[in-house]
Amino acid sequence: MDRSSTRSRRWLGGGLALALGAGLSVTAMTGTAQAADINVAKNPGFENGLSSWTCSGGTGANVATPARTGASALRATPAGHDNARCTQTVAVKPNSTYQLSAWTQGGHAYLGASGTGTTDVSTWSPGSTGWQQLSTSFRTGATTTSVTVYTHGWYGTPAYFVDDVNVFGPDGGGGIDPEPVIPATPTGLATGQITSSSIALNWGAVTGATGYNIYRDGTRVQSATGTSATVTGLTADTAYSFQVTATNSAGESARSTALPARTGTGPVHPNPVVPRHAVTGYWQNFNNGATVQKLRDVQNAYDIIAVAFADATTTPGELTFNLSPALGYSSVAEFKADIAAKKQAGKSVIISVGGEIGNVTVNSDASATAFANSAYALMQEYGFNGLDVDLEHGINSTYLTKALRQLSAKAGPNMVLTMAPQTIDMQSTSTEYFKLALNVKDILTVVNMQNYNSGSMLGCDGKVYHLGSVDFLTALACIQLENGLDPSQVGLGVPASTRGAGSGYVSPSVVNAALDCLTKGTNCGTFKPARTYPGLRGAMTWSTNWDATAGNAWSNAVGPHVKALP
Repeated sequence: MDRSSTRSRRWLGGGLALALGAGLSVTAMTGTAQAADINVAKNPGFENGLSSWTCSGGTGANVATPARTGASALRATPAGHDNARCTQTVAVKPNSTYQLSAWTQGGHAYLGASGTGTTDVSTWSPGSTGWQQLSTSFRTGATTTSVTVYTHGWYGTPAYFVDDVNVFGPDGGGGIDPEPVIPATPTGLATGQITSSSIALNWGAVTGATGYNIYRDGTRVQSATGTSATVTGLTADTAYSFQVTATNSAGESARSTALPARTGTGPVHPNPVVPRHAVTGYWQNFNNGATVQKLRDVQNAYDIIAVAFADATTTPGELTFNLSPALGYSSVAEFKADIAAKKQAGKSVIISVGGEIGNVTVNSDASATAFANSAYALMQEYGFNGLDVDLEHGINSTYLTKALRQLSAKAGPNMVLTMAPQTIDMQSTSTEYFKLALNVKDILTVVNMQNYNSGSMLGCDGKVYHLGSVDFLTALACIQLENGLDPSQVGLGVPASTRGAGSGYVSPSVVNAALDCLTKGTNCGTFKPARTYPGLRGAMTWSTNWDATAGNAWSNAVGPHVKALP
């Protein structure tokens, strides 16, 4: 959440620009290739995973389907501000001509070469449902010994696929790509979220692997292209043993060390104090031009009040809280009394961590413990009911999961745990934020994704939706609802006024229409979910202060509507 008057997040918008895309193939352009000409690209068919390739922001993955030839291909998925650019640096000869080509399908796909020493080249396709070849050529400069070939997609468009990349021409000293070898045995097998009927697993990536097989009690039960999977259909309160292997076109590795795990006895229903349908509001511990409120002034419509924000200390992971003198409190004791009064009135008051300019680093066991200990100390000192995770500068789901579980063990089952990721953070279950939410699902109260200051995003139907509409709110919430979160753990985060965020404001009537669409299937836009989610938790706004500045228009309209949901 922003500590300035508007949230100023940069994103790449505007018209479609050429970026380089979906499949590489390089062949000499001087007529019939000479005997010495070879494909200087390594791992051109992605049979060796993503070896020799680098994809921006973890957007690339090795997949078995669709594959044009062999057993694998590249899938690269643009997300938010990332156009899924995948690159490889190839060794070339100076003053030589190369033909670059690749086969692509799916969304927009771009293919090109840079650093040629002469004229860099690129070509692109608007996408296709079947494989099509992109091709171009380039000539190297007098001193050029390496060239970067690349592919990428475009913002807000579906994933693109690449196979059979060729950069064909004289050997620049790199030789030909060696045949793949059977990958090593995976290590680091560990459990993630455990329910009464499923167990999530994750493990370390293996170089050269194009996929992984998961074994339960000695029997292979499923495969995965990434380093995580959830085994479902299990029996409650039952012990199992899991192993994983790595695979590629050369074969399958030995099985990993067996990992014992036991399913839960049944669903956990944390924080009974939070109503079935709840309204969350962020309260500003600073003055940025919005109405200054003491905590006692927060509108009655808000069920969860997130105090924004905690501060980081010089110790990694450690939190503290500094009450702003701009709020007019005579003492910290008066602020604590306000918290106690709100709790007595049935409200949950939690401490929020992060914000646009705030950050807390949790990337080790020590920092995870420091986070848990200091957060619990703040809960004890001030009487906070729990914690809100609003980190906007990258998180490590592994260690933040450890931190939140340690905190939960200290605070008990009534701890309120909320999150406010940006839209880009909840586009897929492979993002760190989404992983975190799923890892702590059994202690999670609600995720209120920020539907503001965002570019265009994909909805759960694979279509692109734009800010400021019922469709944007519903189609993006659907991603969370259909990918592991319970409806009670999903809320709609929106600005309280046009001044509360740089973009993405919608009128309260649009918020209410989106709530109706998701819970009852009425008042939808062009997007209508395949099913309804009557247990949807509710809505969140930034902030109670901006709401007050606008005459409480947001809470007066959305608050009663949330309470009246089925």
